[in-house]
Amino acid sequence: MSRFDEPLSKALDPKTAKLLQSVLELETVGDLLRHYPRRYAERGELTSLDALEVDEHVTVVGEVTRLMRKPMRNRGGTWLEVEVVDGTGKKIYLSFFGKGSHVAESRLKTGRRGMFAGKVGLFGARGTPRWQLSHPEFELFEDEGEEGAEEFAAAPVPIYPAGKDVTPWAIRRAVGVILDTLGPLDDPLPLELRRRHKLPDLADALVSIHRPKDFGDVVRAQKRLKFDEAFVLQSVLLQRRQAAVAWPAKARPPMADGLLAAFDERLPFSLTEGQAAVGEEIAADLSLAHPMHRLLQGEVGAGKTVVALRAMLQVVDAGGQAVLLAPTEVLAQQHHRSITAMLGDLAAGGMFGGTAVGLLTGSMGTAARRAALLDAASGTAGIVVGTHALLQEHVQFADLGLVVVDEQHRFGVEQRDALREKVAGGRPHVLVMTATPIPRTVAMTVFGDLEVSTLSQLPSGRAPITSHVVPAAEKPHYLERTWERVREEVGLGRQAYIVCPRIGELEGDEGDLTASDDDKRPPLAVLEVAEMLASGPLRGLRVEVLHGKLPPEEKDAIMRAFSRGEVDVLVATTVIEVGVDVPNSSVMIIMDADRFGVSQLHQLRGRVGRGGLPGLCLLVTEFAAGTPARERLEAVASTLDGFELSRVDLEQRREGDVLGAAQSGKRSSLKMLQLLRDEDVIVSAREEAAALLAADPSLSSHEGLRAEIDRLLGDEKADYLEKT
Repeated sequence: MSRFDEPLSKALDPKTAKLLQSVLELETVGDLLRHYPRRYAERGELTSLDALEVDEHVTVVGEVTRLMRKPMRNRGGTWLEVEVVDGTGKKIYLSFFGKGSHVAESRLKTGRRGMFAGKVGLFGARGTPRWQLSHPEFELFEDEGEEGAEEFAAAPVPIYPAGKDVTPWAIRRAVGVILDTLGPLDDPLPLELRRRHKLPDLADALVSIHRPKDFGDVVRAQKRLKFDEAFVLQSVLLQRRQAAVAWPAKARPPMADGLLAAFDERLPFSLTEGQAAVGEEIAADLSLAHPMHRLLQGEVGAGKTVVALRAMLQVVDAGGQAVLLAPTEVLAQQHHRSITAMLGDLAAGGMFGGTAVGLLTGSMGTAARRAALLDAASGTAGIVVGTHALLQEHVQFADLGLVVVDEQHRFGVEQRDALREKVAGGRPHVLVMTATPIPRTVAMTVFGDLEVSTLSQLPSGRAPITSHVVPAAEKPHYLERTWERVREEVGLGRQAYIVCPRIGELEGDEGDLTASDDDKRPPLAVLEVAEMLASGPLRGLRVEVLHGKLPPEEKDAIMRAFSRGEVDVLVATTVIEVGVDVPNSSVMIIMDADRFGVSQLHQLRGRVGRGGLPGLCLLVTEFAAGTPARERLEAVASTLDGFELSRVDLEQRREGDVLGAAQSGKRSSLKMLQLLRDEDVIVSAREEAAALLAADPSLSSHEGLRAEIDRLLGDEKADYLEKT
């Protein structure tokens, strides 16, 4: 067993090991060594008091300059106040009571330096508030042993992400125990690669990151450990690509005279240059005898559905079937309606024979479900649209040739694999679609096993969308004006969406809500808002509600009525986030917009401006200017560039949230690599990984890298690589 895989219970004393496991979820030596310092302090440096917040757990570094015994006001005895100062004169005060005050007094002498950790408070002293730590834990630097004065003063002090009952120096001591007995490590980076990039070996990098002699050590170690993370993850993704290519797939070349040709002739518009180019890439992929694995990304309204439908028709022409997997019933029904409408009589047979378009969702009636299953199994339905219901074992296909996954981030690895396994003796071609633009480094990392196609050109007829933030708390009259604008749009014969983050009495939320800093009230709910509007500012208008808890027949009926113009205002949850296409809708109001993520807000506003009518999106919030939530909304309102917004979104989220799908649900391995800032590292690591795997696909000569991949994927590695 590698030293990295040794349980902490064997490497440390039981109490420390248990605390690290229960508080920080660190179980092995490798987990602890990769629990890197959050920052480094210089000895004598005090954390900036400007950055402190009341009740925050902080660690400050400074020098004791004064101790004062003070009488207790309401009872006998005294307490100890200790003044700590940094080199710039900034001060923070420590207070100790009872027996703890005598222990502190015996150790804290004027001139002693150390780290002090606790919950910070702001207290008044004769009208002048000052920062204070009550009963902080502390460690004095001199307690660590004798060191040369200059070396001691120059060495940065690592400050670790800590937790309740686990101090930064307790972590530092535990790491020290491991480093003292570390020994040689299998290095995942080959020696030649390390020399090319001037990187230290792994053991040296780990010592330098945890016990740096100066800040140069920190920089060199970070460079090496960032490269490690990028290299190992890119190796995993490239292995996945190798595994995918190794599987056979039935080639589905285009036909000169078939459904696709007939469909193209009937299109009432010309494909954009981007649609045509991406269509050619997909057509070429489908013609090969190994599975296509392609990501199709594009702005909201860029025409991805037409590109996907043309791919499905090519497969149907070649005698196969195509499946479109949607994350919600509303979206599945919308896709079924739009595909059927685009095909016209080609979906009903017609003179060209055509193909049936099936629909399969989890809440269909027994008779309809039985008919849909029969059409899929017999091959009568060349195209089948559905939700997770398509993944069930008893759903069979005559000859499944293509799987199209809409909004792939809504589906996990296991769910996608369930469809791939419905092809005997091979794999279907796979086209993954997303309307959430992805920065290049994220595409290379999260979707590194896929070829990427991008649609950036919007089809003609798409009108611009104007977005504004409505500060409801600061300027209530802005909210009143919001409802007037809705009435004006309806008066012009147009329609409106109003989106809320919660359903209401049904106690359900939908979508990917962002944690709000506003704890004064629960999120606004569809049922409550609809009732308030229908009886108030929108009285007399035809207001309907739509959410995911409604019976499917009712949801479908409401969407059909809205599409026909029989509903003026649709108050909904995020079930209308993607795929819903009602050209007559011109305005979208998003209530409690701060509760939604950046990408989701961009998706939602893409529902308007689809029919040549100028679109208007109003983001309603109670947050004041200057708050992070408000700044996020201002960013959305300032641009329609989804790629720019995706960078904003990524900067505000943990890397692990983005990388979950790439790591089979495991905790993120990215402790140091930053996807947006480290593009050069990711590009270089991918090139090196590709060259290494080309020469040694099974990694038989690279045990260190193979072991690191095993740790990343855990016990699921073999199954995971095979399935993906």
